Amino acid sequence: IAMISFEPTEDQKLITGTVSDFARTALTPRAREFEKAQAVGDEARRAVHELGLSLAAVPEALGGQGLGLLTAVMINEELAYGDPAAPFGLPGFGSYLIAVQELGSDDQAKALLAPFADPAAHDLFGAVAWSERKPNRERAGFLTTAKQVSGGWELTGAKAFVGNADLAESMIVFAQVDASAGWAGLGAFVVKKANPGLRISGRHKTLGLECGHFGEIALESAKVPDADRLQGRGDFIAATTRFFAKYALTVAARQVGLSRLAFDVSREYCDIRKAFGKPIGHFQDIAFTLADRHMDAESARELVRKAAWAWDSGKPDAQCLLATAQAVAHAHQVAMRCADDAVQLHGGAGFMRDVIVEKLMRDAKQMALAGATAEQMDQLAAAVELGIPLDPALVLPTPETQAVLT
Repeated sequence: IAMISFEPTEDQKLITGTVSDFARTALTPRAREFEKAQAVGDEARRAVHELGLSLAAVPEALGGQGLGLLTAVMINEELAYGDPAAPFGLPGFGSYLIAVQELGSDDQAKALLAPFADPAAHDLFGAVAWSERKPNRERAGFLTTAKQVSGGWELTGAKAFVGNADLAESMIVFAQVDASAGWAGLGAFVVKKANPGLRISGRHKTLGLECGHFGEIALESAKVPDADRLQGRGDFIAATTRFFAKYALTVAARQVGLSRLAFDVSREYCDIRKAFGKPIGHFQDIAFTLADRHMDAESARELVRKAAWAWDSGKPDAQCLLATAQAVAHAHQVAMRCADDAVQLHGGAGFMRDVIVEKLMRDAKQMALAGATAEQMDQLAAAVELGIPLDPALVLPTPETQAVLT
């Protein structure tokens, strides 16, 4: 019988130890500073880039380090423990790199990923434009369309909740290629910032994750050459589903980091704050709450790592998608419980801006809408478990859910 061990390898221990030290010294003390500035500081971005963390999961053949998704989720977890919002403000840690790998050909992926390996790329961002403010009431699919013209495609429409919209040098835009095919008739196109048909609107004001830039774009007959269409290596919907699953898993890892931080901050507070002559953590109700939240954080971490291991091991897509759906749904729910209880355990101090737990609660809620939601992951898990065909209308975020990608 094959045994599965999630004990980190020596290399993973070295990497996560380095990231953990960096997060605690360079991110945690400056979390409020970054929140106020609405960006991760230049020094921190440069340091992360020099460590080569953003390309950890990218295969060596495509210019990355080839360390796998499991190592990548460990890195994301440790960064989020330092500041849950920080990974959303770091170049190369968003959805763009994952989308390029899953949707592009090898040649396309190499060309699009190469700039991120440049030593001066600590300010280079990409973006994925998926969501739309208005659902299509006339047919299934997007309102944004891609019409084939001489030499390429013409994109027209608008996208909302686009992470890094105002920072990205290049973005992947999903549009309707075949209106009659509904959600199965989508396409993805690389649109450069310099495209004269691309207009970028202002930045959204958000509940949390202020380090992330979220905005809207408009496409006004934007011309894109044929070479910049990403076709999913033969099965576009399957590739798109993998992209969403892997991105959702990296966000889930950040939720694990947030959950651990919320628990640790709460445990420390409950050991210091006294009532009736003893620390409040010695009272049974509070002790049980802490114990439950610790179990939550640990179980979420193991599910996330199990799912990442499945992808790295080349397991069948159905098995990987099921493990991912379970991990993501659980991690989102756990993070909200941990953050909510952290505020509750701090009492009146919990919602004051000089205590970090109120930020964790806001970040956890917004992160639960970054990419696939817990409800969408429940739907995906149910479809795989019951053998229901993976209808893209059921397993992919639709405009009604307004998924946020960074």
